[in-house]
Amino acid sequence: MKEVLLTPEGYKKLKEEIQFLTTDKRREVAERIKHAREFGDISENSEYDDAKNEQAMLEQRIAQLEERLVSARVIQGKDVPSGIVAVGTIVRLRDLDAKETVEYAIVGSAEANPAERKLSNESPVGKAIMGRKKGETVEVAAPRGSLKFKIMDVKAA
Repeated sequence: MKEVLLTPEGYKKLKEEIQFLTTDKRREVAERIKHAREFGDISENSEYDDAKNEQAMLEQRIAQLEERLVSARVIQGKDVPSGIVAVGTIVRLRDLDAKETVEYAIVGSAEANPAERKLSNESPVGKAIMGRKKGETVEVAAPRGSLKFKIMDVKAA
């Protein structure tokens, strides 16, 4: 089983999602199944089929999240090296071609969300900058050509 790296915030969110799905959402789906059964013959009941499919997907999601939780390693502040890009740091990158500066939190792949500026340590840019320091320049192969970034700053999240 592959180790899943999580920030304390990501671990908390994962626990909250499991809690919600195993309580409120399970109850809601069970209620839908019960309601659909009241329509009579379940062999030709699309409401019942939909509810059972939703239940199957819900249980699959819960199992997936619980597996992630079991293999999780929470990155604490003391685990984050000072001045080096690692999971749990915030890094400011300057795109040397576009002349833009962007700040990312480096997180494990389970927490990655580019819209929230959370960059996975397993993404192409994440892999290229891991272990690097402020002032270093990295080149990243991308589908539309290579990108060059200068690491402007690294700090603990």
